[in-house]
Amino acid sequence: MKKTILAITSILLVIIIAFTVYWNLPIAITRKSDIQFGNQLIKNIETYHTINKKFPENQDWKTLEKLGFKKEEKGTKPYYSTDHHHSYELIYKDEFEGPYLLWNSQEKKWTIDYPKIHE
Repeated sequence: MKKTILAITSILLVIIIAFTVYWNLPIAITRKSDIQFGNQLIKNIETYHTINKKFPENQDWKTLEKLGFKKEEKGTKPYYSTDHHHSYELIYKDEFEGPYLLWNSQEKKWTIDYPKIHE
């Protein structure tokens, strides 16, 4: 009986420690593939902006697909939002109420945050 309790306690402790370590890893490690895909989209958006002197429209699905966005039921993945003037955001809306993995063109870095641009 003591061995069973010790084994269960040890397993639970290892699970808690592993979860804590994973939760505290930098987003560059835990969300590496999303960030890599997002960085390619950022390059494509910046190239589009250089050529057209404007950012793609929020609902311009043809252009967004040409830039590499994946079409989803409720928009694109990652979600793209622009204020039509000076900035845009890429947002991975994986959860219902955030915070989300987000890249803002004004801050120029990936963060876990809430969107700053609202349509």
